Amino acid sequence: MNDKTPTPMQAAFLRGALSRRTLMTGAAGLGVTALAACGSKGRSPSNSASGSATPTAKAAQDMSDTDKLINWSNWQQYIDVSDDEKSRPTLDAFTKATGIKVNYTEDYNDNDEFYAKVRPLLAGGQDTGRDVWCSTDWMVARLIRQGYVQPLDKANIPNAKNLEAAFQDVSFDPGRKYSLPWQAGFACIGFNTKATGGKKVTTMTQLLTDPALKGKVTLLSEMRDTVGLVLLDQGKDPSNFTKADFEAAIAMIQKAKDAGQIQKFTGNDYTDGLSAGDIAACVAWSGDVASLSLDAPELELTLPEAGYTLWSDNFVIPAMAKHKKNAEKLINYYYDPKVMAEVEAWVNYISPVAGTKEAVAAIDKDLGSNQLIFPSTETLSKAKKFRDLSAQEESEFTRMFTNLATG
Repeated sequence: MNDKTPTPMQAAFLRGALSRRTLMTGAAGLGVTALAACGSKGRSPSNSASGSATPTAKAAQDMSDTDKLINWSNWQQYIDVSDDEKSRPTLDAFTKATGIKVNYTEDYNDNDEFYAKVRPLLAGGQDTGRDVWCSTDWMVARLIRQGYVQPLDKANIPNAKNLEAAFQDVSFDPGRKYSLPWQAGFACIGFNTKATGGKKVTTMTQLLTDPALKGKVTLLSEMRDTVGLVLLDQGKDPSNFTKADFEAAIAMIQKAKDAGQIQKFTGNDYTDGLSAGDIAACVAWSGDVASLSLDAPELELTLPEAGYTLWSDNFVIPAMAKHKKNAEKLINYYYDPKVMAEVEAWVNYISPVAGTKEAVAAIDKDLGSNQLIFPSTETLSKAKKFRDLSAQEESEFTRMFTNLATG
């Protein structure tokens, strides 16, 4: 376990990793001309967005034409930033080209936590103070089902034609009427070699049982990612499992928690603890660890041989948003592959925009080998989507996991 020789998969990541400064210097200014010319972290019937029963989201008077503003809520470490970390270059370029100011807030830490903040306002037919945010697949299904998000006007998003085929046919939003993906990625194992004594953490069994990691392990509060990895470790398929399989996965996690192995369950905020070494190893999101490791080589990730889960986070526009058309212009901007190439160089997630790989190659040909951004068929073959849950399963499984995480 102390072998420092990279695996073939890790070697592929390293070949694709380059400094942010190197790539972004070459990428400066991409996409602005194209924009001026043209005038989306786990996933039931519960997850199906089809059917006439879907309520219509309430719409406010759109102030976009007179109020050049967008309020965007997103996850941490999820957009390009300048070298001094004081600005976001692609957002600055968008504002320069359109005159639309973007208030970008990193207040989306966990799907359920964010939902708890906005649900009372949505249920009351009130403005959430946000025009767009990025929710994970299964949460998008819930928001659509409850009538809390508005249909997208594709006339304002001509670049939606660039959506990769793999993201077009989704059960939670047939026809992509309400959502477009921002990023996609894998749930994986992240670890800090300074905190593990140089040891690599390669399986969920090791994460949950290795005495050397006791009290320094965190799991994601996203049920589908944490339980999905445990199911795979136990030889089960997250896209086709039974209640008994789910219960066995919960039991494995419970045993580790009772033994003091698990420090806590986290949302996107695990990154600070992992960087500091307070967390030795954790269930993590691939792009977070890959991005942080560019400046901190002690941070590494493993895509377990048993498999890993695949998810996407998606742009949605909430009911009563005051700047809907502006938000759609923003989505259109990021669906320019040259712009998305700038983002991918920083976040290291999977791009949903066709042409991004070619745009990146025009900047640096080696980045195209990064399996986290442009996964090969082999890499994708081990990635599993967490299956749709019925309404009863959603309630029962969520209760079991919540009791485990908070009990």
